[in-house]
Amino acid sequence: MVNTAANTNVQAQRRSPAAHLWTDFDTATVAGEHGVALREIPFQRMVGIRVDPLSGAGQRIGALTGGLPITAGQVTAGPGGVHTLWLGPDEFLTIAPDDGGADDGGLATSLAAALGDEAGQAIELSSNRTTLELTGPSARAVLEKSCAADLHPRSFPTGTAITTEIGKIPTILWKTGEEAFLIFPRASFADYLGRWLLDGMREFAAATDTSWH
Repeated sequence: MVNTAANTNVQAQRRSPAAHLWTDFDTATVAGEHGVALREIPFQRMVGIRVDPLSGAGQRIGALTGGLPITAGQVTAGPGGVHTLWLGPDEFLTIAPDDGGADDGGLATSLAAALGDEAGQAIELSSNRTTLELTGPSARAVLEKSCAADLHPRSFPTGTAITTEIGKIPTILWKTGEEAFLIFPRASFADYLGRWLLDGMREFAAATDTSWH
């Protein structure tokens, strides 16, 4: 896509699935030892991949993405902020930062071309999901209120990504730091899950409120 003035104007009008909650996210931020914060990272590029990671096609795709993960929960890193999450033995999600829309499906096209004549798929999914980031000392506690998975560090160490449910919403959960999680709900569930997490954060805001009424 050529970034003409017209295209730039269109990109400036993009609206993410949780944009209407951004003010609520900011207001709900809790600082201090019980701190927790929620934000949306909009418009990340996402490509769904189906391929045998040990096949020639899998190796070619891996050369573009920094390698395909081969074990459950593994995440691999490649150039330009590209990461690939393991969803199954032959199923992966490649994620790259937003580039203002300039890519226009180019990542998916490149990965699909890398398949050659071998079996597999590389499908543009950027509009399928959004990204919510939950951070802070209380982030895990917020998730544990309604997440189906065991989130203790011994079971869910930093760098691990899993498919799970939060508030009965199917999602992908990636632990990016000791107190940081990325959550990838489908776009249609962004409002529900965003509000669900906000509700889970209220307890910690109350814990820091020492005022008397």
